[in-house]
Amino acid sequence: MRYISTRGGMAPAPFSDILLGGLAPDGGLTIPDAYPTLAPGELSGWRGLSYPELAFAILRKFADDLPADDLRALMDKTYTAAIFRSEAITPLTPLADGVWLLGLSNGPTLAFKDIAMQLLGNLFEYTLLKTGGHLNIFGATSGDTGSSAEYAMRGKRNIRVFMLSPHRKMSRFQTAQMFSLQDPNIFNLAVRGVFDDCQDLVKAVSQDADFKARYAIGTVNSINWARVAAQIVYYFKGWLAVTARDDQEVSFAVPSGNFGNICAGYIAKRMGLPIRRLILATNENNVLDEFFRTGVYRVRPTDQVAQTSSPSMDISKASNFERFIFDAAGRDPAVVRELWRQVDARGFFDLSGSAAFHAVRASGFVSGASTHQNRMDTIRRIHQDSGIVIDTHTADGVKVGLEHREDGVPLLCLETALPAKFEESIVEALGRPPERPTGYENIEALPQRFEVMDADVAAMKNYIARHAG
Repeated sequence: MRYISTRGGMAPAPFSDILLGGLAPDGGLTIPDAYPTLAPGELSGWRGLSYPELAFAILRKFADDLPADDLRALMDKTYTAAIFRSEAITPLTPLADGVWLLGLSNGPTLAFKDIAMQLLGNLFEYTLLKTGGHLNIFGATSGDTGSSAEYAMRGKRNIRVFMLSPHRKMSRFQTAQMFSLQDPNIFNLAVRGVFDDCQDLVKAVSQDADFKARYAIGTVNSINWARVAAQIVYYFKGWLAVTARDDQEVSFAVPSGNFGNICAGYIAKRMGLPIRRLILATNENNVLDEFFRTGVYRVRPTDQVAQTSSPSMDISKASNFERFIFDAAGRDPAVVRELWRQVDARGFFDLSGSAAFHAVRASGFVSGASTHQNRMDTIRRIHQDSGIVIDTHTADGVKVGLEHREDGVPLLCLETALPAKFEESIVEALGRPPERPTGYENIEALPQRFEVMDADVAAMKNYIARHAG
C-alpha cells in the first residue's frame, strides 16, 4: 500500500511515512493510491471476529509495512473492555424495527473519536520509540477531537499536544474535559473565533515546511489518514452485526461536520462492504448538505457560522471533503488544486452538471439538515419510543436517517457522544439531566488550565516554539 497526495505533489509513500503527519507537503491530503478490495469469501470469514481481530484484519490492508505481530499487539492493547467499557467496543442497541444505534461513545471521553484516537496514541508512541524521535501534535477541535486526542496522548513518551478550540463555544462538559487536564505534555489554547479559525491556523502552520520540520509538527485532526482508517472498522463491525447474508445492503446515518467519519464509511463501501446509502446529516451549518443537493460547495465566513446545540458540527470548511472530491474528479490532482484555489479565492466551487457531480450522485450519498427544534423533538421521540437518551449530534443523524430510510434496508445510526456531554440540551428536551458515567460527576468543578489567544499565525508559531519538546 502506497499513499499519494490529493494535489499530486508527493512521491508515493508507505503508511509509516505518513502516519505522524497531517497535510501532505504540497498542502493536499494523503490517500491510498488504490483502495484495497475484499477477496471472495473474505467478508463471511470475518463473522464472529472480536473487535481487535476485525481491526487487525482491516488495518493490515492499510498499514502493510508494519510487522503483523506488532500491529496485532497494538489492536489488542487499544480495544479492550477496560478502556471502552464493553467487550463489543461498539455495541448495537435497537431504536425501532430495523433501526439501530451503533454505540461509539464508550471510550474515555465519551465520544466516537476515542475509537480512532486511542489507536493513534499507541501507534504514535510505538513509532517514536522505534525511531527515537519526538512529536509536537498541533490540532484543532470543535468539541470532541481535542479531548479524545489529549486523553489518548497524555503521559505518552516523546509527545506533546497543542490543541486549539474556539473560545467559549464548546459545551461546559467538553470544555472541562479538556481544560481540567494537568499533564505537563498537554497545552490547551482557546482561540478567539470559531472552529474554522482554529482549523485555518493548523493548516497555515502545517504548510510552513521549515517550521513543521524544525519542531516535528504532526496532527491528530481528521486530516490524519490513520484516523480515517481506524474508523472504517466500525462500519464493518456494525454491518456484520445486523446481517446474515454477505450481499445484504445496510444504510448508515452519520452526523457530519468535518466529513471524516462518513469518509470512512465511503471507503468501506469502496472496499466492497454492501452499503446501500450513506446518509449525511448536518445541523444549521449545512455546507455539506447543500453540496450533495446542488453540487455547490460554499464555505461560510466566520461571522456566518452558526453556534448551535450540536456544537461539534459548527464547521464550515470540511477538511476531509477533499479526499472524496479527489475520487469524484477521477483522481486528477490538477482538478483538485483548481477547485481549492477557487475556494480560497471566492469561497466556493460549483460542480453541478459536471462529470464529477455525476460521480457524486452515483456514490451512494444522500443528505439532509437538522435544526435545534428538530434535535429537541428527536431526542424526545427516541426517548419516548425506546427509553434511550441520545445526544444532540446523534439526534441530527437519527432525524435525517429516518427521513431517508428505505423499507427492508437495515438503518444504523452512528452515535456521536454520550448525552452527558450536552447536559443543557438534554434538560431542555427531557426536563432532567442525563446520567453520567462513574467518574464524571463533577468534572466542571475541576481546576482548569488553558490560555486564550487570538487567531494569529505568528503568535501561534511563537507559542509552539517556546513550549515544544
